[in-house]
Amino acid sequence: MLLDCNGKSLDLGRPCVMGILNVTPDSFSDGGRYDVLDAAVEQALKMQTEGAAIIDIGGESTRPGAAAVDLQQELDRVLPVIGVLSRELDIPISIDTSKPGVMREAVAAGAGMINDVNALNAAGAMEAAKDAAVPVCIMHMQGQPRTMQQAPDYQDVVSEVWQYLSDRVAACEAAGIPRRRIIADPGFGFGKTLEHNLNLLAALNSFRGLGVPLLVGLSRKSTVGQITGRPVEQRLAGSLAAAVMAVERGASIIRVHDVAATVDALKFTLAVIGPGNAVEER
Repeated sequence: MLLDCNGKSLDLGRPCVMGILNVTPDSFSDGGRYDVLDAAVEQALKMQTEGAAIIDIGGESTRPGAAAVDLQQELDRVLPVIGVLSRELDIPISIDTSKPGVMREAVAAGAGMINDVNALNAAGAMEAAKDAAVPVCIMHMQGQPRTMQQAPDYQDVVSEVWQYLSDRVAACEAAGIPRRRIIADPGFGFGKTLEHNLNLLAALNSFRGLGVPLLVGLSRKSTVGQITGRPVEQRLAGSLAAAVMAVERGASIIRVHDVAATVDALKFTLAVIGPGNAVEER
């Protein structure tokens, strides 16, 4: 499956790696490291060299408890980086935002995918994504970033997240976004406990029934820390295990901080299971 990302291609014929580039001062793992243009560009080029298939640029932290950022501040953070990288990179750029104004400006500047943790629920977001005519990733989140981890609650997390994403895929199609441009993300860590996250990962195969590619982001997250007992900067091994398990269960895009190590882990995984051959649920 080949996605047209604003003139650059993303091949989902085999699982691939999305490199994270947070140009924010307060992201949970790398906040403040790449909020200067030169550092951001250098990191993006490094991730491309390491094997990333796409770079995801975010100008507003969505970590638990994160403060909201206004439209102009987010634009000021992401547009200069997108402007340079759209010329310097051979691979597509994704814009990680929920704001329709940022979606429009970012795509105009060269971004080739919209990655929305709010699943195009903000006023005007669905229309902006339709008009942009680029692939869009819709994610499940219970609550909002500032409060989502206070008391996550589900009767059946797998069926509820699946139904939400199914409904959002249908809403996108009804709004004129073709299914071939839609990607779904179960939203690990977004309004979910450790148990919820583990149940979702174990049942990830069932989400293939949505009929769209799956994106998974577990890199360095608290789920990895809770299981391993490791701080953020020491969660590589656990993140790699999660990435391998996600690909085994049908994920097409793995969103990560540590590109080179993840690319190597997935090469080995795919040598065993083959591209597109997810392990069946047991």
